[in-house]
Amino acid sequence: MRMSVRLNLPREVDSVPAVRRLLRCALTTLRVDRQAGADLEIALTEACANVVTHATGVENFEVRLDVGEDHCAIDVVDHGAGFDLDNETIPEPTSERGRGLLLIRALGENVRMHSSPRSGSLIHFEKSFA
Repeated sequence: MRMSVRLNLPREVDSVPAVRRLLRCALTTLRVDRQAGADLEIALTEACANVVTHATGVENFEVRLDVGEDHCAIDVVDHGAGFDLDNETIPEPTSERGRGLLLIRALGENVRMHSSPRSGSLIHFEKSFA
């Protein structure tokens, strides 16, 4: 069984838990390992929160979920201002912000990020299940 969903979401805070719940339902239906599911939920939350916080100039963003019994691929796309991939820094230990992309890289597989000024951003990540 495989579930594919393409969502066009408003760039607002309430979109983040809504898309996370949708992913959780799909993973539960397919009986995906809880730890792998939790990793995906955190990575998805971080990717969407980055869009809500930083994708200035856009009203919506897109999330594509492709969930199967042994694999999940997620794309988060916006057409905002973009971000500088070369200027990624590690936050201070006491900082409460700045770990989103690091978490996505740590929790996901085949992570790809693309961003262009005034063209937007794509964050892609996957996870294989045992």
